[in-house]
Amino acid sequence: MSAVVEQKQIVKGGAFLIEERKPEEIFTPEDFTEEHRMIAETTRQFIDNEVTPRVDELELHDWALARELVKKAADLGLVSANIPEEYGGLGLDQTSGALVGENIGRCASFATTLGAESGIGLLPIIYFGTEAAKQKYLPKIASGELITAYALTEAGSGSDAMAAKATARLSDDGTHYILNGEKMFITNGGFADIFIVFAKVDGDKFTAFIVEKQEGVTPGAEEHKMGIKGSSTTPLVLTDAKAPVENMLAEVGKGAKIAFNTLNIGRFKLGAMCVGGMKLMIHEAVRYANERQQFGKSISSFGAIKSKLAEMAIRTWVGEAMTYRTLGMIEDAITDPNDPNAKMKAIEEYSAECSIIKVALSEYCDFVVDEMVQIYGGYGYSAHYPAERAYRDSRINRIFEGTNEINRMLIPGRLMKAALSGNLALLPAAQALMDEILTPQLASFEDDETVLATEQKLAQNAKKVALMTLGTAAQKYMLKLGEQQEILLGIADIIMDAYAMESAILRAQKLAASQGEAAAARYIDMTRVFCNDAVARIEARAKNTLAGMSEGDELRTLLAALRRFTKLTPMNTITARQRIADVLITANKYAY
Repeated sequence: MSAVVEQKQIVKGGAFLIEERKPEEIFTPEDFTEEHRMIAETTRQFIDNEVTPRVDELELHDWALARELVKKAADLGLVSANIPEEYGGLGLDQTSGALVGENIGRCASFATTLGAESGIGLLPIIYFGTEAAKQKYLPKIASGELITAYALTEAGSGSDAMAAKATARLSDDGTHYILNGEKMFITNGGFADIFIVFAKVDGDKFTAFIVEKQEGVTPGAEEHKMGIKGSSTTPLVLTDAKAPVENMLAEVGKGAKIAFNTLNIGRFKLGAMCVGGMKLMIHEAVRYANERQQFGKSISSFGAIKSKLAEMAIRTWVGEAMTYRTLGMIEDAITDPNDPNAKMKAIEEYSAECSIIKVALSEYCDFVVDEMVQIYGGYGYSAHYPAERAYRDSRINRIFEGTNEINRMLIPGRLMKAALSGNLALLPAAQALMDEILTPQLASFEDDETVLATEQKLAQNAKKVALMTLGTAAQKYMLKLGEQQEILLGIADIIMDAYAMESAILRAQKLAASQGEAAAARYIDMTRVFCNDAVARIEARAKNTLAGMSEGDELRTLLAALRRFTKLTPMNTITARQRIADVLITANKYAY
């Protein structure tokens, strides 16, 4: 008797720009298992019942309480989700870890604390630690006994992590490394037990170590922050701090690989946290809009408020689609769930998508919270209402895990790196597109009557605009493309909107196939409105970007192609937004 093993289709990182996917090929929240939903609900109840009621105490820097809450979270398995079972963890998939992240995102300060504990302060040990280090630390992290922190940034090396000045030298007897230097902005710095510290061995080999709290490891004063005040953020001074040789992560000189791969994971988890925060913000905003009376009726009945609520819901739903689509590709690419190296390789493959998630979701979140404050009006500015804290807490997301500017430049940079290495057939696709531009054919939007066929064509054209701008930039600047920051920023915005459009379309088509078009009408509305507006953004961004690197006949040819690619008949977004908002208003909560 023979068994047939179904092979998963592995999609290359960045391939969304040059390949088409079918709805059934992507992972969406509708595919969550019962176990996934249980993990999400357990996390949500813990945050809402145990953490949020005590956030004022956390903001007074009650770190004993923070440790207590981390221990409670650990008891529920929220720290150990991605720790292998042999080290006391649950060994769950990446999606489970993201769902924990999404739901702790309902309380930003504690999300920061637990995010360091179960993310950047933990993952380097799982993926790069020696067996001795894993045996020693992972079970105690899983149980919440040890609090972790991640020490990369220095006063003179923020985005430029490789400019770090902290040093490490091997002791004369060869048993340990001696570290000296000062780190900045260390989450959990005030009460962590172990630190993932990056320092240069012999002054030049960037390397990572696990450093225990000890004499010579001294946290500085707490930062007085704009937001996430309920999380600890301190400097860290290292004065002849000792790390046993078995506490080196990977090997000498491999610190950059550890830092950047850890940040890739942090980026999609940050995206998931933003999704959770946005859902709660909309929930609170809808309830307030239904309760608040002006001119004799609820403000939720006014078109201006409906428009805001609808756009908040659209960006949240689209962002959620992007996040879990990316996670699905990562899961499919993991060849051996029990091999940390296989997991890291899969995550690294989608580094461009991880940066897209980080930038897009942090900016959607800022949009949603800004509109939340506006819906609350004067009360939105009052600390007695939830909008004020949410507004302050949200802003850090565009700086965390690499600034949005750095991540924007990484998106086209990583795609070009994959193209030049032969891992992604981007350059042939760009050349084929240029041939199409020079010999244009009329395209019809009327032939296909399937769900969202028009939007699907718009998304295909959006990807062509991304290819056109990226190909033009690569041809003009070649190896100096990395120096053209404004051009890279513009291309990144186009790529992000193209990815968002396609992710939304595929999710809505999948829902329509499973539920029927009538039942999926609200998701179709959201997708159509998003795509309608995204095309306008793409056209404006592409015009400026192309004009920044072309002129004369070349520019006129490119702009003529751009007009073809972004041509659309505007839809009635006003009534569509009203329908989207009415679902929220009737449910009196986030209902998507």
